[in-house]
Order: sequence, then structure tokens, then C-alpha cells
Amino acid sequence: MQKFRVGVDIGGTFTDIVFLGDDGQVLARKLASTPDDYSRAVLNGISSGIQELGITAGMVSEVSHGFTVATNAIIEQKGAKTALITTEGFRDILEFRRNRIPRLYDLHYEKPPPLVKRQFRLEVRERLNFRGEVLRPLNKADVDRAVQRVLDNDIESVAVCLLHSYANPAHEQYIAQVLAEKAPGLNLTISSELLPEMKEYERTSTTVINCYVRPVVERYLTLLTDGLTAMGIQVPLTVMQSNGGLATADIAKERPVYCIESGPAAGVVGAYHLGKRLGMPNLMTLDMGGTTAKASIIEDGEMLQAPEYEVGGEISVGHRLLRGSGHILRVPAIDLAEVGAGGGSIASVDRSGSLRVGPQSSGADPGPACYRLGGQDATVTDANVLLGFLNPKHLLAGAFEIDSELARQAVTDNVATPLGMSGVEAAYGIHILVNSNMARALRAVSSERGRDPRRFDLITFGGSGPVHAVGLAEMLDISRVVVPPFPGVFSSFGLLVADVEHHFVQTHFKTFDELDIIELAKLLEDLWEQGRSQLRSEGFEESRQEIVTQMDMKYEGQVSDLTVPVPSGEVNRQTMKAVVAAFEEEHERSFGYSVTSAGYQLVNVRVIARGLPEVPRMPQRLKLPVSSNGSSNGSGATQRDVYFGPNRGWSNVPVVDRLSLAGDTATGPLIVEEYDSTTVVPPSWTATTDQWSNIILEKAS
Repeated sequence: MQKFRVGVDIGGTFTDIVFLGDDGQVLARKLASTPDDYSRAVLNGISSGIQELGITAGMVSEVSHGFTVATNAIIEQKGAKTALITTEGFRDILEFRRNRIPRLYDLHYEKPPPLVKRQFRLEVRERLNFRGEVLRPLNKADVDRAVQRVLDNDIESVAVCLLHSYANPAHEQYIAQVLAEKAPGLNLTISSELLPEMKEYERTSTTVINCYVRPVVERYLTLLTDGLTAMGIQVPLTVMQSNGGLATADIAKERPVYCIESGPAAGVVGAYHLGKRLGMPNLMTLDMGGTTAKASIIEDGEMLQAPEYEVGGEISVGHRLLRGSGHILRVPAIDLAEVGAGGGSIASVDRSGSLRVGPQSSGADPGPACYRLGGQDATVTDANVLLGFLNPKHLLAGAFEIDSELARQAVTDNVATPLGMSGVEAAYGIHILVNSNMARALRAVSSERGRDPRRFDLITFGGSGPVHAVGLAEMLDISRVVVPPFPGVFSSFGLLVADVEHHFVQTHFKTFDELDIIELAKLLEDLWEQGRSQLRSEGFEESRQEIVTQMDMKYEGQVSDLTVPVPSGEVNRQTMKAVVAAFEEEHERSFGYSVTSAGYQLVNVRVIARGLPEVPRMPQRLKLPVSSNGSSNGSGATQRDVYFGPNRGWSNVPVVDRLSLAGDTATGPLIVEEYDSTTVVPPSWTATTDQWSNIILEKAS
């Protein structure tokens, strides 16, 4: 009996669902997200997919999920009522934050409000030094008073974060014990278990965020799990983590802080596995959906990881100097740059008479004007309809009707008339400006980090990505673009090819002169065993376990550190020489220089434990759907007028599907239209498909 794996990714505008059969059969569907209850769209989509495929719920072998519930709770300030218990003198650390703001010369800039109100930030007298030695014993009367304040104020979650508890957790453990005795039903997170790592603000912020979103995520995942069970789907639910690995729903409920960026990570994971198949070790990814565009790079066959990121502030542009608008999360995540540039991004003219696109989005409701759901603003999607890049009558192979006249009216009223230009000129301006915004994200993960974009191939996905990809490639002088099958739901595919993965970290703050190799080896052995034990509990035998070791390092006296790989095997002096060489190389690449005469400082050690599948999770071949008219896009159109800018003007171009490109090389201009996305091939570019049905776009010689 054939089994189907299901991947579900919730976005700001659409919820993407993919059914993948053992034989490569695919059913992909996009549904409008339901922000009032995201599980409703998920359950309705899975139920409809089961009926459409004519299968039973028992034939579903896996459900993997990427969600935005935790992110939305932070942005909308709708998390749990949270208290913080901290060391005396550190009550206001969430207010002080870092000495960095995203807009240096904005005198009116205000930091986002802390997630814990000041009256619920409670102090206890105690003090450890950075070695974990007790300088001042924990005052137990203070603990009792803090716990009573928690009980008196109907607090839902408590974060406990004491100074230097990463080196000695005893005081935090005592507070946790008292809370467990006096308030057994309370959500509790202690920093020494969640993040045993130095840097007080980062550790406090991460612990608080975990507490703040934990009840929200627990309720959502419980509701979703109960709905799947009622449907007859009995398999465990797995959740994508921000680091690109899968975790069980139970782990996600306990440590939701690891799953904040689960949706964007899934697309990069899919690109990573596709790149390995295609023999493309250097890839730049572009994921453009309805609300945002995300960029990342895969270099020498490895996804780049960031040790921290921000959430709940302004849109991140991925620049290491332009931070400070959100709440810090000190957890591993795929290194992404994100801008407010999606199909739903709103175009407007500001008071100075300049065109602006994003970061505000029309979202799922009301959506772009052409969706006929009441939207009045001009959006990127409306502009692309006017330019002929998108089908002027419908999307989703006819399942979603649109109105090009409403798009024309919105662009004319909001942009063209105020700027004194034609509707088409305004639409092309919107298209070019949103490309410029996305180019910032692509440069942020490449040239601004010492990587030449010309060394990379661009893989693009998301509902809007293939529309804009070639324009972006030309901006960055990239000569090859890859559009995978089902690009509009590609992040859901990423969920289905990801591996189970767990991350462990421990601060070990030592200069290399004082480093004790035996002590370091013992610490790593403990972390390795934690990883192996977690994988064993999930059914992964030793032969299906992969353990990766990393170290955070810096020069003595530096503030920031870099994460570098550690060779596998026994830890000895030769190992540390290899680590130093890797650090020098990465420092040279990231910052443009190295200082071989300086001393080295070890900050943290990290261990990644991966559970490897028995059979490859990447399918050998995907079966493209064929509609009744013989195409894979459900559209009967064969020609369309498309505007390629003032230099090229209008062209009447062929509208083809992915299947028609097989075994042939087509020269642009042309449009490749399919159910979940549209690929624009401008003049001077060629399009063909490979043996796995990827569209390969190359600049003509």
C-alpha cells in the first residue's frame, strides 16, 4: 500500500500543503491562511487532499510542519503573562538591551517594549562569578517572596535567569524546585537548561521568549494534533526548527524558541538537498512569498548557520550592523536575510513624492486588489498582473479568479496618478523597486559577508520568486537560475526532506594558553552523549547518527565571535591547530583580515546531533500533474502580451508549461505558467528542464 508524507507550511498569505507519495506522486495545494485559527486551514487542506487523492487517513505516514504562530504572538504582543526572576541588579536588562539601534540618526526611535512588564521582573539576592563559584549565597527569603508575587498575580509563565548560571545552575535549580512545589501547573523555563551560555542579555531574552510563546505554541500544536487524530491520522507530528532540523511536537512545545523561524528554514533545507543532487555546491536562495522575501546561501555544500537572530521588530535586512529593532534569540538558525518584499507588499507614494514598496503587506485579508476581496491598495501582485507577468484572469490553475481591472485601478489611483505617469510605467516601477529591495537581502548574505555573488547559482521558490528571479540575477551578475518543481510550495518540500536534528551548547570561556585539553575533551564527551541519548530515544540506532562539533572563537579582546567546525575524532592539540586554521580562514573571509600574532579565545562549544533516515528522503523523481488540456498548468492560454521595460517594450510571448520544456531549450521571452507559480524568462535568457524537471535558466551567450 502506497504511503504519503505531508508537509505543511503556514505563511502570512497562504498555507501550503504537499502530499508526496512513495512513487513520487505529488498533490500540492495553496489555501488562504486563517489568522484567527491557523490550524483550521491546515486541517481543511489535509482533509481535502486525502479526499482528492482518494486515499485513507491511514495512508499518511508522516506530517511535518512549519508555522508562524510563535512569531505572530511576539509581533502582536499576544503571548503569555510572564514573570522573570533574576539576580539583584539585573531587573532592567531587557530594557538596556544592546547598545545598538537600527536607525542611528532617528531621534524619535523607540525600542520594542519588553515582553515582561517591570512589576513582574523580580530580583533575588545571589551572586556567582564567571567560574560558577558562589560569592553570595542565594537568599531563600527573596525566592519565597518572588514566588508569592507570581502566585498573587495569575502569572502563566516564569523565566528564571540568574547571573553566571551557565557555569553553576544550583541557584536556578533551587528556584525551579520551589516553583514546582508551590505552583505545579506553571510554565517554567530556567536558562541553565535552555541556554547554558554566557552573555546575560542574550540568555535572558531567549529564556523570556521561550516562556512568552510556550503556552501559545502548546495550545496550537495540541489543537492541531487533536484535529489530526480525529481525522484518523495517528503518526507523530514533527516540527521544523530554525536550524533546519526536525523535532518532535513535544520538544517544540517545551522549547518553542527553537522553532520561531521554522517556515523560512524549510525552503533553504530543500535547496540544500536539491543542490547536492544537482552537483551545485554554491547556491544562493530566494524565497519570495506573499509578505516577505528571504535570502540565504549554501557554500561548499553547507548551509550557513547564525548563532542568533532577532524577532518581533522591523524586517531584518540581514546586515550585522543594522540590528537592534527586535528581541534577541540566542539559538542556532539558518543564516537568513529578510526584507518586507512579497506579492502582497503595498506600493504607495510618500509625502516627498517618492515611490515606496513594503514592508507593509496586504496579507491574506484583504490581499491584493486583484483578488477581489476588498483590497484597495496597489501591491506587487497587482503590478505583475498589469505587466503581463501573471495570468490576468486567474491563479492556481483557474482555482483562484482575479480581476486585472481592479489591479489597474489600484495602481493608477495609488501610484500612477500621484506620480503623473501611466499605469504600466507605475507597475514597472513597482516591479523594479521591489527587486532592488530583495537585492539588498541577497547582497547581505553574499558580498557583505565576503562572498562574490557571481560564484553562486540562484535557486528561487515561493509563489512570487520565479517571477522576479531573473531580474535579480541580472542585478547581481548571476548567470544561472534554478526553479525547482512546485516552486510555490517548495518550503513544504523542504519539510519532507529534512533530517531530525538537535543542537547542544555549553560556554567554555578559556584562552588557548589556559585551555586544558583533557577538560575540554570531557565536556565534549558529555555533549556528544546528550546528543546520542536524544537520538536513541527517538529510535535512531548508532549507525544512523551523525555528530558534528563546532566551536565559537574570537581573538582575545574581541567582542564578537565566529563559529568554526571541529574535525571529528579524538580532541587533542592537532585538533585545536585545525580549529585555529579554520578560524583564521573564516575571519579573513568575513572581515577581510586576520591577526596571526593575536591570542585566541574559546567561548562556546557546540554539538549537532542528526538522525539519518534509513532511505533517502529526497524522491528520485516527481510526477508532474497533467490537466485535461494536456498541460501541467491548467491554463488554455498560449500567448500573452508582456511588458519588459521601456527599452524592450511590449512583446507577445508564448505561455508554456514545465512539461513542454522537456528535452528542448527555449529562448526568451516566454512565460512558464504552472499551478503554484509563474516563471518569467525575459529576452536574452534561455530555459530548459533537467532530468528531475527543474527549470534551468541561463543567460544566453
